[in-house]
This record gives sequence, structure tokens and C-alpha cells, in this order.
Amino acid sequence: MFKNPFFKKNRFLYLTYNKTKLMMKTTTLSIILCLLAFNLHAIDIPAVHPNIIEENGNLVFIDGNQKYPLKSTNTKYTLQQLLGNPTGTDSGIKFDFGNLNGKLYYGFIKPGDGRYPYPVFYHRTATIKKGEASLEILGHLGGKYDIIDWEKNGQGVLGYRVVTDNGTILYDGKIAFIGKSPFQINAASIVEGPFVNFAKDGTFHNTLRLSFETLTKTTATVIAHADNTQIHTFKDENPATHHEITLTNLTPDSVYSYTVKTDSGDDMYSESYSFNTAPAPGSKKPFCFAYASDSRHGQGGGERRIEGTNAYIMKRIAALISFKKAAFMQFTGDMINGYSSSIEQTKVEYRNWKRAIEPFAHYLPIVATMGNHEAVTHKFAGVSIDRFPYATESAEAVFASQFVNPTNGPESEDGTVYDPNPNQADFPSYQENVFYYIYDNVAIVVLNSNYWYAPSIESHPNIGGNLHGYLMDKQLEWLETTLATLDADNNIDFVFTTHHTPVFPNGGHLGDDMWYNGSNKQRAVVKHTVEGDNLIQRGIIEQRDKYLKILMKSEKVIAFMTGDEHNFNWLVINQETNIYPNKWDKEDIRKLPIFRTLFQIQNGAAGAPYYAQQDAPWRSQVQSFSTQNAVVFFHIHGKSIKVEVLNPDTLDTILERDVRFFQKIGFLSYRKISCL
Repeated sequence: MFKNPFFKKNRFLYLTYNKTKLMMKTTTLSIILCLLAFNLHAIDIPAVHPNIIEENGNLVFIDGNQKYPLKSTNTKYTLQQLLGNPTGTDSGIKFDFGNLNGKLYYGFIKPGDGRYPYPVFYHRTATIKKGEASLEILGHLGGKYDIIDWEKNGQGVLGYRVVTDNGTILYDGKIAFIGKSPFQINAASIVEGPFVNFAKDGTFHNTLRLSFETLTKTTATVIAHADNTQIHTFKDENPATHHEITLTNLTPDSVYSYTVKTDSGDDMYSESYSFNTAPAPGSKKPFCFAYASDSRHGQGGGERRIEGTNAYIMKRIAALISFKKAAFMQFTGDMINGYSSSIEQTKVEYRNWKRAIEPFAHYLPIVATMGNHEAVTHKFAGVSIDRFPYATESAEAVFASQFVNPTNGPESEDGTVYDPNPNQADFPSYQENVFYYIYDNVAIVVLNSNYWYAPSIESHPNIGGNLHGYLMDKQLEWLETTLATLDADNNIDFVFTTHHTPVFPNGGHLGDDMWYNGSNKQRAVVKHTVEGDNLIQRGIIEQRDKYLKILMKSEKVIAFMTGDEHNFNWLVINQETNIYPNKWDKEDIRKLPIFRTLFQIQNGAAGAPYYAQQDAPWRSQVQSFSTQNAVVFFHIHGKSIKVEVLNPDTLDTILERDVRFFQKIGFLSYRKISCL
């Protein structure tokens, strides 16, 4: 036992020595475990925010002698709450909306009774008291109100609307049920979608994606077939609530009927619709596409404000683009009221926007992209920045989790000269918020002018972040490469870019966007140390000009489509257009050999509160300014483009123009056209 002779004579000292060694090992292990626990709970602060520190487990922004602690997140509602945790009863369905009081409107959705499935609400409502509400299917929705034959078939789909005591609409939901009495919830219910989306590579002629959400984890199958063609079956084998299924080997320019089938193990459910694939690239067949932006909630009550979005105007827009047989629609930002620090609240508002267009988006792609109101933030007592961790909680990450867009864009702003750490990710991802897509002979390049957006960057530049309207370097580098690729593609005749903020604001945002009342001082802020310099070299107007030069080098870019300002107008940019502030002492791009005519097509008139026209240096070049709600239709026929602008609420014609004609003459005037 005693290998050491000293301990053999002193047994007490031996025991004391071993006890001390054990205590030292235990203490060392405890320290290691504490350090591990600290690291597991430590907040990973991006290196681009050197003025943000951690104190006692909380984030604090330090600006000089001032400390701004991170404010707690205020979540008004969650999707789970507004879904209502439905359960079946002997006579119908019971909901639990948490602590909510109000009313529940409800009615059946009848498949096949019209192309676009909206619920038909029953003439009675259910009371929501302390969150609880019960729908009576057995007693109220039988007999002459049984429009779906549930009494015969023992199944159906119910639409419901959650309204507060003061009449504010919070949420429109749908749920499938099984039974004649007792009733049970169909666990395989599709609660959002299906939506038709472009493929990951931005094509739509032989590959596309369908996306949808189910109540519980399900496996899903899509069965698609065109007339006189084989049946295609595509499966999503892994159980999930979020589904993205890629359909491949499709025939271009063909109408496909499709059925989505979901299986929870115990329950099954299905919905059927159709889509039309794009013509083969370069076919130059006549088609039209639509454009709008800015549908955050408006004034007037009712569906103009369904918790974050103007669902009334969005329904009118979606109905109009379907009626006009648009191939797709581009919607560039400010879908929702947003500006929230709550991810869950943001998801509720996104769901409401998607629900408004859903019946029409079963059939054609409606491509949504980001604006400033899509911001999801960390808020420090009046100071706010893009939320982090960027990979999971940034505005960009939350947006990507809710929408299905092409993935052919740049990665992030990492790798630039202002990147503080080349060995780690210091910026949010561009995944699914910057990309391009192609339909026949037209390419749409989507940019994000609110990337890494810090709403307080002007008043508190030391916090770090990006400016409203500032297109950062990696994004522009990718744009230049992408436009070169599209220029070299003989199948492409026209390229449009789109981003939320106008290059040349005209009403509502002359104090920001890409103008800032003519000040070039404003720019993004990237610092590596607390006392370090801002590494962003170019001001907003210089960066704007860098963007314009990239567009003008391209042979095929004809216009950029913008929003943010809640109006419609159209601006020609040529050598006569005054685009600079007084005493501009930097490069004047109008004098460059590459300078050519471009158009800004501004349409932020999808339901947000209006802005009137203001005096801008380029005002004489602005045409057809309108505060009416508007949808822009581009009619493409080979190498000709005709523009038609309609009010989706009144169907009034706001504008009809032939773009190629006006590009040749360099200014705008009326010219009547007929729709294709």
C-alpha cells in the first residue's frame, strides 16, 4: 500500500496528502465546469459591434459615458397562441387563445367552390373569454349550412377569424377536422400554403418548389401531372411542419394539376390546385408580370389592419394579378408593420400577409423581398440594431425562415476590407434576400437596401450597423458579376433590378433612402475597436453612383423597381436629370461615356398610409405621381415592353406607357396602348 517509505512511517500524513490531492482535483474540475457553463451561456457578440459588451449576463451598449441596457422583448402574440391550440369536442371545436378576449368568426372552406378558397363565415360568432372559445359544428353548421357535406363525409375544413374586443382583426386561420360527433382535429392539416415558388437556381420552366406548413409533423407527397403526360410524384420523407418540395423534370410552358398529400401517421389530408410552368428560356412568348410594395397596415379599420398588414388591398392586388393572368408578381418590402424585437410577433405578421395572398399564390409565384419594416431588432433604450445571433435571429434569418426564394445570391459582407475577422461570420446572410430569377427572356435581380439595418445608426453611429438605403460592397460586387452573366445570356432581353428604397425619392423619404437631403456624410458604420475609425469609405450618394454605374455598364438593365414611398410615380434618369446637391465636388457620372437612360419605377402604393409629392432636384422628370393604390403590370412581347398601372381597388387606369418608345426619345409622354 505504501510505496513511499516516508508515508509508510507516517500513515496520517499519507491520508492527509491524498485527501488534499482529491480536493485539488475536485476544485479544478469545478472550475472547468463553471467555465464551460459560462461559455455555454455567454452571449456571442459580433465583432462588428465593439461598443456592445456583456454585463452580468445582459447586453449593454456603451456610447461615451452613457450605458444603454438591452430592453426585454415584448411579444404581443405568437403563432401558437393565435392558432388557438384547437381540440375536438362532442359538438365542434374548442380553442384556447391564451389570455385573449374577443370574438371568433368561423365558416367552412369548400374545395372546388370557386378557384380561390376563402371561408364563408357563418352568421353567428363565438365569444372568446379568457382565451377560450367553442365552435358549434353539430348544432349550427348542419342542414342548410352544411355546404361541404360533413354530415355525410365526416370531414371538412374550417376557416376562422380572431378579433379583439375593440374590433381589431388579429389573425385568419384554417383547420381541418374529422368526424360527425365527436369531432377531432386532423393532425395533418395544412395551416399555411401551399405556395408556388421559383427553383433554387431561379428558374421556373422545368423545376420549381412548393412550400407549406402543417399543424403537426407530417410526411408529404406532391402528385403533379399535365394533360397527356406522365404523373410525377415527389416526396418529403422526413416528418416536419415546414415543407419545401422540389418538382423536377417538368415540361416548359405547361399547365400542371397538383395535389399535396400530408400524413401524420394517424391522419391524412390533401389539397389540389394547378400551376403553369414558364416557357423555355428565350422563347419570347408574350406574358406579363406585376410589381408592388409597401402593404404594411393602413388606416380605415377592418381588413386594412390585420395585425401588421393591409390584407384588404393585398387581396385586391392578388385578385387583380390573377385576373390579368400575370405569370408572377414581385413584391419588394414593407409587407408588414414590423420593426419588432420579437421574432414571434414578426412571424404572426408574416403569416397574416401570406394568408391574404394565399388563395392566389397556390397558382403562381408571388416573390416577396425585404424592406426596412421587416427589421427584427435588439433594442437598447431608444437605440436599435439588427438582432443577433445573425444565423438564427437577424431580420435576414427570420425572413428566410418564412419565405422560399432562390439561393443564388452572395453569402454575406464577410471577406470585405472592413470585415473585422476573416475567420468567422461577422455579418448576416444574404441567403434568400438577395438573388435573381428568370422567366423566359426577363431576369429580375433582387437587392437588399436594408441589409444589416440599424434603425438608430444616424443618431448613434457608435453602435455600428447599416444605413437605410445603403447597398454594401459585397452585394454590389455580386450584382456586377450577375449582370455580366445575364448580359452574356442570349436568352435574356431585359433585366430589372429591384430594391426597397428609391434611388431618387420623391415623396416621403427625401430625408433618407439614397439621398439624405443631398448629404453624402451618411454611410454604414463598421468599426473594429471602440475608438477606431469607421472603415466605410464612401458616403450614400457616392455608393448610389457606384450602383448606377454598374447598371449602366449592363446592356440589358432597363429599370429599377422601388418602394418605401407610399405612392406611384415613374422617373426618367438621363443627362438632363439633376441628380446632385448644390456644390457637388465629386465625380459626376452624367459625364461618363457609359451614362445612359434608365427608369425608376416607384410603386409603394400597396396599402400603407400615403405620402404626397415633395420638391426634389429631379422633380421635372417625375411623371404620373399618384397616391392611389397601384399595381404595375409589365407586358413583355419579344423585345417590346408595355407598362400598365391599375388601381386594384377601383380598377381605374393610372398609366399606360410603351417603355422602349420613351427610352429612345429620352423623356416621357402619354401613349395609349392595348393590353396583351
